[in-house]
Amino acid sequence: MTSKVDEGAGTAEVLGYEQARDELIEVVRRLEAGGTTLEESLALWERGEELAKVCRRWLDGARARLDAALAEEEAAEGDAG
Repeated sequence: MTSKVDEGAGTAEVLGYEQARDELIEVVRRLEAGGTTLEESLALWERGEELAKVCRRWLDGARARLDAALAEEEAAEGDAG
């Protein structure tokens, strides 16, 4: 039995930030709507946790890139002054 919950299982590593975020929004919407079995709810929750981690990794990576760029800029300004 394959449900919509299982469609993305194992693919979180290749998802872009926007894809993971959009799927996470859908997971939350489905959980809030209710009407799912306990097993389906647990699968949705687990998928949501996985997607949240993907989003967090993307955001942490973006923050690291911004910090590196700012540090580079500050170093260049220090060398010029």
